[in-house]
Amino acid sequence: MSGPDVSSATARGAAALRIEDSVLQVLRDRLPDVAAYTVEAVTREVPGYTGALSGSMGANIEAAVQMALAGFLKLAGGSRGSDPSTPLGPTLEGAYALGRGEARSGRTMDALLAAYRVGARVSWRELSAAAAGAGVDAATMAQFAELVFAYIDELSAASLAGHADELSTSGRVRERYRERLGQLLLAGAGEEPLAAAAERATWSPPSTLTAVLLPSAQVRAVLASLSEDTLQVGEELPGHPGGGAAPPYSLLLVPDVDGPGRRHLLRVLDDRQAVVGPPRPWTRARASYDRAARTAGLPGVRTAAGPVDSEHHLAELVVSADPEALADLRARALAPLADLKPAARERLAETLRAWLLHLGRRDDVAAQLHVHAQTVRYRMGQLRERYGERLDDPGAVLELLLALHPDSAVAAGEASGADRATP
Repeated sequence: MSGPDVSSATARGAAALRIEDSVLQVLRDRLPDVAAYTVEAVTREVPGYTGALSGSMGANIEAAVQMALAGFLKLAGGSRGSDPSTPLGPTLEGAYALGRGEARSGRTMDALLAAYRVGARVSWRELSAAAAGAGVDAATMAQFAELVFAYIDELSAASLAGHADELSTSGRVRERYRERLGQLLLAGAGEEPLAAAAERATWSPPSTLTAVLLPSAQVRAVLASLSEDTLQVGEELPGHPGGGAAPPYSLLLVPDVDGPGRRHLLRVLDDRQAVVGPPRPWTRARASYDRAARTAGLPGVRTAAGPVDSEHHLAELVVSADPEALADLRARALAPLADLKPAARERLAETLRAWLLHLGRRDDVAAQLHVHAQTVRYRMGQLRERYGERLDDPGAVLELLLALHPDSAVAAGEASGADRATP
């Protein structure tokens, strides 16, 4: 902490104050009683310190009061011929340390500031009575009052600075530990290292974590609406989610947002280019990230205007899991159509997919394709000529459904250079 400002109201007031040595001695003699009255009033009137006369908190309050009163009397009596800020320095440092201690204990400044107000009132009442009894004149008494309250203001400001600095420092340390925890989760670390990292980060492990990928520029606004235990991982993410053309993504690992919480999460992400992975046990958060990263790479997802739920893209993820295998499967399953012209091949493939999905219900197929039912019948006759009994074989039907999935042509084409016009 930097030294006290010699131009402060307290230093100026001490320089102007003239109190006889005999009066100072009377005040020093009253100091133990003033300290006791002040401690009693603080522990009686300030809710944060109620009933704290016993134990470590009571000892801390008493020590702080005695330090403050002793510093004040040094200030009031040490002004002649010396720097009036000299006795103020150690006392301000003590007040600063007191503020940091309150922050480390998890308390706000409300109770300490209230304690300062009570202390100022009680101290002034007792010290002014002693000064008046010693014959201090009215003008000096007014200066004395100004010095008391200026002194308390400086102590309060020093404690506030200490409290803010401690929160800032501890917040940065905690943030670094939480970033490290996020990195360990992405690295797939074991349970013991993860538990130790969570403890260092003062982070209580949830049941599940859900990965959320979103552009880095949108992170701050989203974090404000999520749990304070949400972990943020920087832009250097494994797998380059979204592909090279995507904006730089940041990763959030959001605790316990399965079920109704997932709906809330998606509302928070409304109108943002986010991709949400599935909930996974917190030690397996990497699995949620992997799912979100793969979803971010799907063709339709890259241009989505709002949040994308990976749970709605499971089929696309399955058919794109191994593009080379899919290319081989597609080539084999659609081989009976290979000799047709592209337009004819496209019509028959489209009809076959609709037929399989609608379980052979001709009218439903016709409605989907916007053609007459007789057209469907004619096309299916052609398909049966080419496929024969394979259309009744469950294994062949499964392969056809996978090969004819809307995303399978893109995935297979990326691996093999196949004709992308074929659905």
